[in-house]
Amino acid sequence: MRINPKLLVGLGLLLVIGYFLQDLVFNDGQYAARLRKARKEKDDSFRRVKGSPLSEEQRNTFDSLNYYAADPAYRFEAQLEQFPQRDTVELPLTTGKADKYLRWGRASFILSKQEYKLTLFLKADGKDSTLFIPFTDRTNGRGSYGGGRYLDATKPAAGDTEIVLDFNAAYNPFCAYNDGFACPVPPQDNRLAIDIPAGEKAYKE
Repeated sequence: MRINPKLLVGLGLLLVIGYFLQDLVFNDGQYAARLRKARKEKDDSFRRVKGSPLSEEQRNTFDSLNYYAADPAYRFEAQLEQFPQRDTVELPLTTGKADKYLRWGRASFILSKQEYKLTLFLKADGKDSTLFIPFTDRTNGRGSYGGGRYLDATKPAAGDTEIVLDFNAAYNPFCAYNDGFACPVPPQDNRLAIDIPAGEKAYKE
């Protein structure tokens, strides 16, 4: 029996697409599993005395933090602009004081066909090896903490033109759990005019 070559090509393409989709689903599953593991570890750390922002009374009743469902659509390989001159700025704290940071660069990403930009900061004292990205979005006070949230990002190498912004890893400042902490307030240029339903939700006792 003679087989049509076009049929063989079509079947081959279907197999390739099938393997690709299977791999995509598998990778998404791995991604969600890594997030679940990281979130469980954070819950465990909040139950400990050392390093937890919770008071003893809060720890006694603490179960777990609240999160939006993991969504890879909120993980971006953003375009990176590294500032040639990194000015020192003071980010105001919730206590009225301020901390010094370097304006390290800027990240741009596309969401819902619109471009958004976030300024990337680095602690001026040189003790941090990761970039700090305080931001607000339209979920604040409507699901997420009203004062805004934070992102951390690995500091790119010189010459890199992309940086990963994973909003599934967005977290609350310590002052979201306890008024005794001083937390940097997200600056005006990091206030996103869109919902980011990813990462940590508001803390509920």
